[in-house]
Amino acid sequence: MAQSQGWWKRYLKAFCKGFFVAVPVAVTFLDRVACVARVEGASMQPSLNPGGSQSSDVVLLNHWKVRNFEVQRGDIVSLVTMGHKHRYVKVPRGHIWVEGDHHGHSFDSNSFGPVSLGLLRAIATHILWPPERWQKLESVLPPERLPVQSEEE
Repeated sequence: MAQSQGWWKRYLKAFCKGFFVAVPVAVTFLDRVACVARVEGASMQPSLNPGGSQSSDVVLLNHWKVRNFEVQRGDIVSLVTMGHKHRYVKVPRGHIWVEGDHHGHSFDSNSFGPVSLGLLRAIATHILWPPERWQKLESVLPPERLPVQSEEE
């Protein structure tokens, strides 16, 4: 009987050691390297959720890729969210302009203006679900949304 109790204590001790190592590693990985997120709503149609409300894509969010603010025009990004209605806006250095694909259904820079790069959380790099939509997400900027260069630049 004493031997069986010793086995249980060793098992519990090994489990606790593993748990207290694995949880911080997993949390750090999900916060700093990559995580998975469900995209809901119409704001990113047709790039994401092309089927409308009956479907939602699941994407890989790459936190590591934005650690040095390596963002390109056309990237799909995740932000820490915070009226802006001018035809032309100068985006200050250290800021980005974000827009959803589905104009009129997006809460984006057209509503709140330029976004500090410090609020950038991740870049969506792949669609993971549903399986028939598995793909790498490419940076795409519609031709009608090309930036206007000011004479000061």
